[in-house]
Amino acid sequence: MKYNGLRFSLFIFFAILFFQSCKKSDDVVPPSTVDASNWGSFVPVSWYNMELKLIKETPGFAPPVAARAIAYTSIALHETVVRGIPNGTSLSGQLEGLNYLPYNDPELRYNWAIAANAAMADMLRNLFGNASADNIALIDQIEVENQLDLTSTEFSQEDIDRSVDFGKRMANAIYLWSASDKGQAAYLNNFPSSYVPPSGNGLWVPTPPLFQSALLPFWGNNRLLYPENKKITTQITAPPAYSIDHNSDLYKAANLVYQTVNSLSQEQVYIANYWADAGGTFTPAGHMLAITTQLVKDNNLTLDKASQLFAQVGIALNDAAIVCWNCKYKYNLLRPVTYIRNNIDPTWTSKIGTPPFPSYISGHASFTGATSTILSAYFGNDFSFTDNQKVDDGFSPRSFNTFEEMANEAAISRVYGGIHYDFDTNIGMNAGKAVAQKVLTLKF
Repeated sequence: MKYNGLRFSLFIFFAILFFQSCKKSDDVVPPSTVDASNWGSFVPVSWYNMELKLIKETPGFAPPVAARAIAYTSIALHETVVRGIPNGTSLSGQLEGLNYLPYNDPELRYNWAIAANAAMADMLRNLFGNASADNIALIDQIEVENQLDLTSTEFSQEDIDRSVDFGKRMANAIYLWSASDKGQAAYLNNFPSSYVPPSGNGLWVPTPPLFQSALLPFWGNNRLLYPENKKITTQITAPPAYSIDHNSDLYKAANLVYQTVNSLSQEQVYIANYWADAGGTFTPAGHMLAITTQLVKDNNLTLDKASQLFAQVGIALNDAAIVCWNCKYKYNLLRPVTYIRNNIDPTWTSKIGTPPFPSYISGHASFTGATSTILSAYFGNDFSFTDNQKVDDGFSPRSFNTFEEMANEAAISRVYGGIHYDFDTNIGMNAGKAVAQKVLTLKF
């Protein structure tokens, strides 16, 4: 995004002042006098529930923007808490451009839950710059209430103040770093007028019913958090070539969508709607965060373990979004509704609304593929669970025997909904999994 001259100058000025108070972090963090495993996960759980509310209610937080916010919140949480994890490893030096972070004195006492509380509160204030006044007030309220709940005689007021200060300095450092990734203010302009979509047979055009212009067409150029994920963008093969021949791969794929939507069972309709996660919801990326948050709470993860898992999920979601959007606007493949109306049935419509961006690859499949891989690595390949996160939206809890099963259902839901070809979801799933496998090689 572009800054005006004054804003950019002020940013550079304060960045210089800030970095003068920071040092380049070593890979291995010195042990603290108080272990972060002494606390449960209620602080991050409370803040991620607030972040999900913000994603729903704040304009401009489309799926990639939501994934970005989740990622930076999670990195700030991890980098604050890792100072209290014996033999914990900072992400500094591992993530692109993340080199200078605040220094904590390992000889002094910190309440790591209070530090995390301060860090996450400031991250949400910064990342959701256009949040409503009511939600900003709610952030203030949660921060105060959490700190009161965490205050004990074990820590002096000096310890508490030191912890709050460290959390806020960490949040400031992560936010300053985030500002250079090209996505900082995208929530203010999801549909940049400077983008002119290419035209031609087989290329994306706005779709019914809203016929919106292209959403976040430059997102694929953003900085990936983990440099290793750059390789994945070059490994995704092109979609089937455009053809109206009935024997062509694209015609067969479009006809499969057409036939599937026209013969959906009641259960398949339910699945399509369950995973729609469209505008006004917590988005597909938020749905993955909601499930992760539920699992962290239900399984009583300690603060140290929770911070590591949230960081892995957040980084994977962010990079999966960038890889996916890079592919979408590289190939600009038309959506099924366009192909079907032009070549099969001019009156046909999808079961759920088609989002305003190219078809290949599927974002939902990318997000769920990435998250299912991270969660499987932590909880196991045979871990069964129930997703309770859409009860408030009128859906029944949905149970799965494995995370893979969840991801497969989420992916096929887009074909049931009529908004993706099956190859969109298959390749999207593989791309998300590949991103997550790279993230799992990071040291925490």
